[in-house]
Amino acid sequence: MPRQWWAILIGAALLWLLSALQPILMPFFISLVLAYLGDPVADWLQRRGLSRRLAVSVVFIFMLLLIVLTALVVIPLVWRQLLQLIDIIPVVINWLQGNAIPRIEQWTDYDISTDFEQIRAVIFGHWREASTVAAQVLGQLSRSGMALAIWIANLLLIPVVSFYMLLDWDRMKRALRELLPRAFEPTVTRLARECDEVLGAFLRGQLIVMLVLGGVYAIGLSLLGVRFGLLIGLMAGLISIVPYLGAITGILTAELVTFFQFQAMWPMIGVAGVFLIGHLLEGMVLQPLLLGDKIGLHPVAVIFAVMAGGQLFGFVGILLALPAAAIIMVVLRHLLARYLDSALYDNPNADDSSN
Repeated sequence: MPRQWWAILIGAALLWLLSALQPILMPFFISLVLAYLGDPVADWLQRRGLSRRLAVSVVFIFMLLLIVLTALVVIPLVWRQLLQLIDIIPVVINWLQGNAIPRIEQWTDYDISTDFEQIRAVIFGHWREASTVAAQVLGQLSRSGMALAIWIANLLLIPVVSFYMLLDWDRMKRALRELLPRAFEPTVTRLARECDEVLGAFLRGQLIVMLVLGGVYAIGLSLLGVRFGLLIGLMAGLISIVPYLGAITGILTAELVTFFQFQAMWPMIGVAGVFLIGHLLEGMVLQPLLLGDKIGLHPVAVIFAVMAGGQLFGFVGILLALPAAAIIMVVLRHLLARYLDSALYDNPNADDSSN
């Protein structure tokens, strides 16, 4: 069997394996990302004289403390605002029915009040249940010992796997390099180095961009007195990994909340100013400084990659989509360079041979 067919079969087997193991991949994927992000810091500490184990321990403890402190501070605030947001749903529904729906029917000559009344009945019948979803889920987990055990095991597995991955990161890279066929080792190593630069720029840079934007949005909306400003700002920063989606979703949600809260124009202008500042900060400072042109992914390609990853592998696919797309871009640039240097692209004898 030709080598190309073996490569195709191996690739198909890997895709099938990823799909089959999807339910247990999440803790290993999170551990892999944490180890990848922490490895440069551990290497820097090693160059300052620390042993690998001590450097990894320092990085691991710092990351663990950062995650725990963030969870203790942010999660209660976000959860409180989420419950408050659920409580005002009936107010919004009543306003839409009494003000917006009649005007829309007047402008369009289309009767939508009947359909909206059915939607209103469904929402009013179930909106109070939303505030108790977490309690129901926790109660169900407590009654299902196996599900609770699996959930706790996955949670405890993340720091353990992260520590050992980070400890053996350089050793794993050397082992993979030694397994490569000698004829392909220089090319594969060069491509792997380029992929590492792209992934490093993307993961570290995009993480900082998301955190900064989330902070700017949350602080700005909170200073304006917008209800749920922290929740809206953090949500907009989190989904800003997809170009323009975070800003569009955040400003629409914030403007809607501001309209119901203040019923005035100036607060809504202030909300638009907050997101304009965030957009300018992202485009003029954060993106050029942290990401530059290393990623090379068009916004349309980013959106397609996220949707394709979610369709193929669910939530894990969404998380893996952009790193995989960045690696594919590196490989495609390499193949394009090989094609442009080949006789197939620039063969001076092609016209003569065709004649």
